[in-house]
Amino acid sequence: MRKLQNTLYITTQGSYLHKERETLVVEQERKKVAQLPVHSIGHIFCFGNVLVSPFLMGFCGENNVNLAFFTENGRFLGRLQGRQSGNVLLRRAQYRLSEHNPAPIARHIIAAKIQSGKRVLQRRLRNHGEQDEVQAAVSALNFSLQQLKRAESLELIRGIEGDAAARYFGVFHHLLRENSGFAFDGRNRRPPRDGVNALLSFVYSILGKDISGALQGVGLDPQVGFLHADRPGRDSLAQDILEEFRAWWADRLVLSLINRGQIKPQDFVAEAGGAVNIKPEARKLLFQTLQAKKQEKIVHPFLQEEVEIGLLPYIQAMLLARHLRGDLAEYPPFLMR
Repeated sequence: MRKLQNTLYITTQGSYLHKERETLVVEQERKKVAQLPVHSIGHIFCFGNVLVSPFLMGFCGENNVNLAFFTENGRFLGRLQGRQSGNVLLRRAQYRLSEHNPAPIARHIIAAKIQSGKRVLQRRLRNHGEQDEVQAAVSALNFSLQQLKRAESLELIRGIEGDAAARYFGVFHHLLRENSGFAFDGRNRRPPRDGVNALLSFVYSILGKDISGALQGVGLDPQVGFLHADRPGRDSLAQDILEEFRAWWADRLVLSLINRGQIKPQDFVAEAGGAVNIKPEARKLLFQTLQAKKQEKIVHPFLQEEVEIGLLPYIQAMLLARHLRGDLAEYPPFLMR
C-alpha cells in the first residue's frame, strides 16, 4: 500500500521553492519560512505567482512528485510529468477498451456517482425530515439508476448522467443551512458565478489533479477516458474517476464548511466579468480541511480494508489497472454503503 504522503499547498504570492540537500525550502521575500524533508512530500500545488527552481522540478520529475500549477483562484494551468511508469501493455489495453467498448466502465462509474448523490440527499431527509422537492429528486435518481441498467451506448449513459446531475443540483440549495447567507441557483463554471460554485469547482480541480497523479503512478494514461470524450489538455480518465468522488467527498466537504459557518459569503470577491473568487484566508482554510479529510480512515467498500481517504485515488487507479489486465472481471467504482 502506498504511504499517504503530504500535499504542500503554496498560496502566498512571490514564494520561491527550491531543494536544499534532502529538504524542500520555501522562501518569501528572500527569507526562509519553511524547510521540509523532501521525500515526505507527494504533491506540490502552486497557486499564482510561485517560483520553483529547475533543480526542484527535476527532483519532482525523477521521483514522481505531482507538481501542479494553478491560477491564484484555482484554475488549473499545467503539471510537471516525469517518465511514464507501468507496462506498455496496460496502456494498450486502456486504449483498445476506450476506443471499442467504453460503455461498461462508464456505466459503473455513473451508477456509483448517481448512488452517491442520492445518498447525500437521503442524508438530508434523515436529518431534517421529509421535503417534497428533495424526495422527488431521490425518486428521479432511482429512476435514472433503473435506466442505466439497460443503457448500452455511451451516448445514452451520458444522457442519463446529465439528467441525474440536473436533478441533483436542482435541489442542492436545500442542503444549505437557511441562515448561511449563501444562495445556489444551479451549477455554473468557467467561471463560477457564486460562492458555492466557486468552492465546488476549486475542490473538484484539486481532487482531479490528485487522481491524475494516481493514474500515472500505476501506468495508466490520464488523458484517455471511457466516459469523457478526448480533448486536448484534458485528463479525461481523471475526470471519469472524479465522478465517483464528487458527491461523497467534494460536495459533502463544501456543505460542511458552509453549514458549520467556517466559510461565509464575505469570504468571496466578485470580479468585473462576473466571476466569483475565494479570498486567500478562506482558500487556506479549504486546503487545511481537505488535507485533514485525507488523513481520516474508512473501510474501503471493495477491498474491505481500512485506508486513509487520501489514498482512494490510488486505490481506484490500481483497481482499474487490475481490470484492464484481466485480473478483475469488472471495474469496481468507489461507493460507500
